[in-house]
Amino acid sequence: MTELRCRKSEILEGDKDEEEERQNDAEPQAKRDEDEDEQRTDSGGAEDNLQQREEGEVSDQHEEPNQPPVRRPKSLTTSVFLQRLVRVFFGCLAAVACGMLYAVYLSTYHDRKFWFSTRQELEREITFQGGSGLYYYYYKHMLAAPSFERGFYELTIDNRTISGQTINAVERLFLYPELITSLIYRLTGSQDYVEPIYFYIGAVFGLQAVYVTALFVCSWVMSGTWVAGMLAVAWYVINRADTTKVDHSIPLRDNWALPYFSCQVAALTGFLSNNISSAAEMFCYLTMSATTFTFLLLWEHSHYVLFVQGLCLFLLDSFDLVPPRKMADIHKVYLSSLFLAYLFQFQNAALLSSPLLSLLIGSVLARYFQQKMKVGPLVARVMKLCLHFHLVFTTGITFSYLVKKLIPVSESDFILKFLEVKFGLNTTTDFVTNFLLCQDSLQTPSQDLFLRLTQASVLPFYFLVLAVCLLSTLQTIYRRLSGQPLNTQHKLEDGCIGEQPQVIYHVFHTLLFGGLALLFDGMKYLWTPYVCMFTAFGVCSPDLWMTVFKWLKLRSIHPVVLSLILSTAVPTIIGFSLWREYCPRVLADLSDLQEFYDPDTVELMSWIRSQAPVAAVFAGSPQLLGAVKLCSGSAVTSLPLYSDIHLLKKTEDMYQVYAMRSAEDIYKLLTSQKINYVIIEESICNELSLTEGCRIKDLLDISNGHVVYDKGEIYSFSKYGRFCHEIKMNYSPYTNYFTRVFWNRSYHVYKVNSVISFQY
Repeated sequence: MTELRCRKSEILEGDKDEEEERQNDAEPQAKRDEDEDEQRTDSGGAEDNLQQREEGEVSDQHEEPNQPPVRRPKSLTTSVFLQRLVRVFFGCLAAVACGMLYAVYLSTYHDRKFWFSTRQELEREITFQGGSGLYYYYYKHMLAAPSFERGFYELTIDNRTISGQTINAVERLFLYPELITSLIYRLTGSQDYVEPIYFYIGAVFGLQAVYVTALFVCSWVMSGTWVAGMLAVAWYVINRADTTKVDHSIPLRDNWALPYFSCQVAALTGFLSNNISSAAEMFCYLTMSATTFTFLLLWEHSHYVLFVQGLCLFLLDSFDLVPPRKMADIHKVYLSSLFLAYLFQFQNAALLSSPLLSLLIGSVLARYFQQKMKVGPLVARVMKLCLHFHLVFTTGITFSYLVKKLIPVSESDFILKFLEVKFGLNTTTDFVTNFLLCQDSLQTPSQDLFLRLTQASVLPFYFLVLAVCLLSTLQTIYRRLSGQPLNTQHKLEDGCIGEQPQVIYHVFHTLLFGGLALLFDGMKYLWTPYVCMFTAFGVCSPDLWMTVFKWLKLRSIHPVVLSLILSTAVPTIIGFSLWREYCPRVLADLSDLQEFYDPDTVELMSWIRSQAPVAAVFAGSPQLLGAVKLCSGSAVTSLPLYSDIHLLKKTEDMYQVYAMRSAEDIYKLLTSQKINYVIIEESICNELSLTEGCRIKDLLDISNGHVVYDKGEIYSFSKYGRFCHEIKMNYSPYTNYFTRVFWNRSYHVYKVNSVISFQY
C-alpha cells in the first residue's frame, strides 16, 4: 500500500510540474537542459518500475517534440529508494533467520531422537540408516590419511571396499561431498574444536538451511513479498516427512545435492524475469552456472532431474514465451556444466548418454533448421510446432542411440526393462527388476501423502493457484501462437499472471515433477518442496488475485485494491492457523525424548571389530554391509547402490542364502566370491510384508522357479528347505560347509569353511 501511495503522489507531482512549465514558456533553454540533467542524476536509484515509466515518457517526448520534459523531485526518488532498501534488508534478514532456525531445529531434533551427544562413536555411526553410513566411512578415511592428496589417491584405486575389485570410489560413489568436507575440516583446524562426526552432520544441516533459504527467496522473487517466503518455509517444515530424508539418512547424496538444485531454481527464476537489471541478470546467470555444475557433481541422478527441468524450458522456448537470447544462455550453462562434470567425474560415460545432453543437441539442431518456426498464422505455427517436437525428440533419441553404441552404458538396458514392467507393458521373473519395483521410493505413493498435504492446507491452495496460473498460461500460449506480442512490461492492472516467464516455468515444473511423484514415491522429495513454494507465492501474489478478478469482471470494488487486500489477508489467516495448530507439534518434537537404540547391531559390529580378521570379506544385505564397512572397514560383496547393475547382480547372489537352495550350492556361490563370513538376518529370513510378493524370499523363489500356481494361489516348492532356516538346525551337510561363530536375536554369522568337514 505504501508503494502505491508513492506512485500516486509521484504522478500528481509530475502533473503539477507539467502545468507550471506550460505556463512559464519564457524559461531559458539552457536552464531547462540543466533541470533535465539534474532529473536524470536524481532518478538513478529509483525502482525498476519507475525507470520503465520514465523510459515511456522519454519515448513520448520523441513522438511529441513540443511537450516539455517532466521533472522528478529528488526527495521522492530518495524516499522510494529507501523504502525498497528497507524491504530488501528485512526480507534478506527473514530469509537468513528462517534458514538458521531450521538448521538449529534439525540439529536439536536429531540429538533428541538418537540421543546423539550421549552415545559412543560406534553407536553414533549406526544411526546412519539405510546403508547411508557407507559415505561417512570415506570421510573418516580422508581424515585418517596422512595427507589429503594421499587419501584422494587411495580412493581412486580402492581395493578394500568391494571384494575382488579395484574401483575408483570417487567416481563410483560420488564422494566429492566427503572430499570437500574433509579438506575444509583440515584447513580450518577444526579438529581442535569439533569432533569429525559433528562437523560432518553440521555441514549437511547447514546445506538444509541453504535449501529453505533458496525456497524463501524463490517465493519472494515471484510474489514480490517476503511474507510468501515465510509461508513457504512454514509449509516445508510442517511437511518435513515428505520434503526431506535428512532426519534418518544424513549422508545420502540427495541431502547434499538438492540444496544446490534449490539455489539453481531460485537463480533461474530471477534470470527468466522480465523486470530485472543487467547486473542482477548477470548475478543470476553466474549463480545458475555454479549451482548446476555442483549439482551434477554431487548426485548420480542429477542429470535426470535437470532433464525434466530442460523439458520445462524447452516448452517455454517452443511456445516463444522467453527471449531466444536467454534460452541460448541457459543452453550454454547446461553444456558447460555437463562438460566440466564429465571431466571431474573421470570421463563418466553416463553423462554423455544422458537424456539432458540428447535434449540439448536436438534443440540446438532443430532451432538451426527451423529459424522461421515462430512466424506465421495460428494453423501454420501449430504445424511447425508439431514438426519441431518431432525433430527435437527424433534427433535426441538418435544421438543417444549412437552414443550408447560407441560407448556402451550397462545401466540403460535394465532401466528400460524396469520401466516396461513398471508401466505394465511386460512381466518378468528377473530378481533385479522385481527387487527395484519393490523399493519404497519406486512404488506408487499411498493416499497418506495427499492426506498429510491436505491437512496442512497446502494441497487445496495448491490446486487453486495451479488452476489460475495454468489457465492464464494457456491464454498466453494461445495469444503467442496467434501472433500477438508478449507483454514484457507487466503491470498489476493487466491481470494476466500467465505472461510472466518465471511463473510459466514453475507451472511446467510443478506439473512434470507432480506427474513423476504420482508414479514414484521417491519423487515427492523433488515435488513437495516446490509445492510449498509455489502455493505460498500464489496466495501472496496480487497478480494472481487480479487475474481472477479480471476473469470475473469485478466492478463493485476496485479489483486492484481488493487484490492487494487479499494478498495480505489470506496468507495472514493461513499463517495464524498454521501457527495455532502446528507450532505446538513442532515444539513437542524437540521436547520428546525418543529412544533409538539397536543393541543387536552394536553387538554385531563390536564382534566384527574385535574378532574378525582385518582381511575378512563379509556377505549380507546391502544395507547391513554399508554399516559393516563403516564400523569395521572390512571388505564387502555388495553396496547399497541401486543404479549399478553389477552390484545388483552381486546382491542377488548374496540374497540366495534366503532361497530354497542346497548347502552345496550356497557354498560354491560364496567361495567363488572369496567370502569368509556370511551374515543372516532374522528380519529377512522371517520377513512379514504388507506388500504382496515383495519379500526377499518371495522374489528369490520367483526368480529361481520355485513357485507353483494352484487355483490362483501361489506356493513355494523345492526339494531343499529354505537355507536360512535349515542352517540354524546345525546338522549335516550344513555344518560341513559352515560354522556358526556369532549369534543374537537379530543376526547369525557363519564362517565359510575353507576346508570341508564331513560330519554326520
